[in-house]
Amino acid sequence: MNRLPTEKRAQILQMLCEGSSMRSISRVADVSLNTVTKLLADAGNACAAFHDATVRNVKSQRIQCDEIWSFAYAKAKNVASAKAAPIGSGDVWTWTAIDADSKLILTWLVGDRDASAASDFIADLKPRLANRVQLTTDGHKAYLHAVSQEFGPDGVDYGMLVKLYGSDPQPQKRYSPAKLIGIDKDLILGSPDVEHISTSYVERQNLTMRMSMRRFTRLTNAFSKKVENHYHALSLYFVWYNFVRSHKSLKGSTPAMAAGLVSSPLEMADIVTLIDQREGPAKKRGPYKKREISAQIAD
Repeated sequence: MNRLPTEKRAQILQMLCEGSSMRSISRVADVSLNTVTKLLADAGNACAAFHDATVRNVKSQRIQCDEIWSFAYAKAKNVASAKAAPIGSGDVWTWTAIDADSKLILTWLVGDRDASAASDFIADLKPRLANRVQLTTDGHKAYLHAVSQEFGPDGVDYGMLVKLYGSDPQPQKRYSPAKLIGIDKDLILGSPDVEHISTSYVERQNLTMRMSMRRFTRLTNAFSKKVENHYHALSLYFVWYNFVRSHKSLKGSTPAMAAGLVSSPLEMADIVTLIDQREGPAKKRGPYKKREISAQIAD
């Protein structure tokens, strides 16, 4: 099995995290589209395993949760009429939980925006925390049961930020949000500090996500064609965001460093190493004799 040099694979992964499309990467890096696709899948699997094992026992004070919309292959309303739509096509929601102080993404989930996804999301968040936290979510009602079920009545200080929207006096415009007229801060469980009931940091991270991954860009044909590739892109992105990318608000540090998970930032070459460690040593292709090739053709 032939492998690209570490520097070339690191370049491709960096471009994937900086908003370049897969076809543009194949042109710039002078590799095939299949090579970029396979590298994304390999990096996604390696990064998902690394994140799951490393982001544990996090000492945090304030956690913010939110969901961001995208779609795979076709929007939900068009899946029924789409030609050969693969399994998983339609609307795809990415749930994220961020530490307001270190900006660390503790956990994330790809799925629907329903009660089942909310339960799975919060169930994965809780064991990653080392102490009691103040949790803030938006007004999505699915959080109410999920948080209560996982943390119990005395395990978390939980507040919900509910945004109130009014009707727009102008004719409705496509992709134009309604006017925000107010905000309610509801105290749900424990004793949350009202001043810190906010989703500003997680919403800003969602913007970074949209700008860092081409498949999240609106009104383009760069959307994910398969939900599996969408998952792989997110797995790579969150390791890059937590462990590689320096943040100005953290004075050049990474969220993982600020959270005390690592002592120094990772590089894209380190992610390539994770891929190689997961796959094992490269296997040489065996020599083929002419008579073997002739036999295969005859068959």
